[in-house]
This record gives sequence, C-alpha cells and structure tokens, in this order.
Amino acid sequence: MCKIIRWILLFVMAMTVNSIAAQTNIWEGTTCGKKVEMTEYIAHGGSDMAIIICPGGSYFWHDMKNEGLLVAEWLRKNGISAFVLKYQTAGIPAFVLRYRYLFRGKRYPDAQDDLRQALKIVRDKATELGIDPQKIGAMGFSAGGHLAMSCAELLPRTERPSFVAAIYPVVTMTEECVHKRSRRALLGDNKKNDKDLRQLLSLEQNVPDDCPPVFMVSCMDDPTVHYRNSLLLDSALSHKNIPHTFIQYKTGGHGFGASDVKGTAESRRWKNEFMKWIKTLN
Repeated sequence: MCKIIRWILLFVMAMTVNSIAAQTNIWEGTTCGKKVEMTEYIAHGGSDMAIIICPGGSYFWHDMKNEGLLVAEWLRKNGISAFVLKYQTAGIPAFVLRYRYLFRGKRYPDAQDDLRQALKIVRDKATELGIDPQKIGAMGFSAGGHLAMSCAELLPRTERPSFVAAIYPVVTMTEECVHKRSRRALLGDNKKNDKDLRQLLSLEQNVPDDCPPVFMVSCMDDPTVHYRNSLLLDSALSHKNIPHTFIQYKTGGHGFGASDVKGTAESRRWKNEFMKWIKTLN
C-alpha cells in the first residue's frame, strides 16, 4: 500500500510540474523547420499579464537558470504567467571556431524572429490561458535585454511587446562601451563591422515615438556590460518622452538575474521595484 501511495504522489508531482512548465516548439507547424523551445509557467488565478523571458548569454549561449528558470518561478509566484524563450544563438562552436566568416550560422534576425513568433503564440493562446493579449511583455537580461528592446523598437507596432524590462542590457553597437562579444555574435564574424547593421541594432539610435513602456536596471560596477549602455538608452527614451523607469545601483555586477544569492543585497532589490512598476501599467 505504501508503494502505491508513493507512486501516486510521484505521479501527481510530475503532473503538477508539467502543468507549470509545459514546453513547446514555437516553430512547430510552420515551414521554417526550426526548433526553438519555449517553456510556460502559468499563474492560474493571478494577474492577466504575461511576460516572455529572454535569458542572456552574449547572443552566443543562454543562462537558463538565473535568467530563465528562476525568473519564471519568481514571476509565477507573484501571479504573472511567464514564458522562457530559448531563442537561437550563435552557439559555442561559432564562438570558438569563427566559422561564420564562411557560413551564415545563427545571427540577426534569427533571435528577433524567435521573439516575434513567441509573442504571436502567446497572443493567440491568451484567452485560453486567461491572459490579456494587450498585456504581454518581454523581459531580457544582458543580450536578452537587447533582444527584448530591439523587438520593441523594430517590429511593427501591432507585433511589439506591450512593455519591456531590460536588466543590465546590452544597448549600443557603435559606441566605445559596446559589448563586443554580443555584437560579434549578433552580427556575425563577417558582418560585425557593417556600419548600417551596427546603427540599426544600436538601441539608443532607434527608439520609436510610440515605444512601449520600459523598466531598466543596471549596476555601476558591472564588469561585463558597461553601465554606460543603460545611460545611453535612458537618455534616448527620455528624449522621446517614453514612459520608463531606470534604476542604477552602485553594486551588483552582472548576471544575477532572479538569484537570491548572486549580485548584492542592493541589486537584488530590482525584483521588488519591478513589481511596483508593473502594477502601474494596469
């Protein structure tokens, strides 16, 4: 009897996990033949908002734990449905071998196309999931922050995220404070010096007049993506009078995501600040 009870409990736990984190291929049923995974964490009975999460990783790889899984769990616990998008990146072989001098590989606009498709899927399923299709945002970390914000700038208005949270984001592709690894991954080895592409993908140069609201955080001691990236975007958003909140912490570094131990006590406050901010969008 004890074994039966144990198996029943294990089955219930497995079903619960699956109901929280169902995984789908966003390109299934299309002709592109790509396989890009998105994992959903539905907050039943909570807010009617939803957020697609774009983990960082220099457009070469992903930090799926601190900037993906932990973020989704935190949002779900706070009543917000979350979707972790494992968008296409250049990959470690491209980082090491630089083969994209000869072959296209993964590069712009592959990741942007993935987020565009993910937004479409969540909007199409919104009623079924209890989500308002006009309240679907994107949250990105580091290069993922660039991805989220670039879609808010470059996609047609009806396809953009409803709001953006950019946490220690990569911003510029032209200024001296550029994160060169992200630029190389996004543009490709043989296109990284293309002036037109650099300008197109510099967020501070392309803020539209009708940009959605933005929440942004960075740390002055960030050793990876220079904090001036965020200052550039903050200035551009202010110039266009775009509603946004920009918080710059003195300490915290880079890559802390939703971790309860990484970063500093100061930088980990961003989660509470975000929850205050998102309530103002209702």
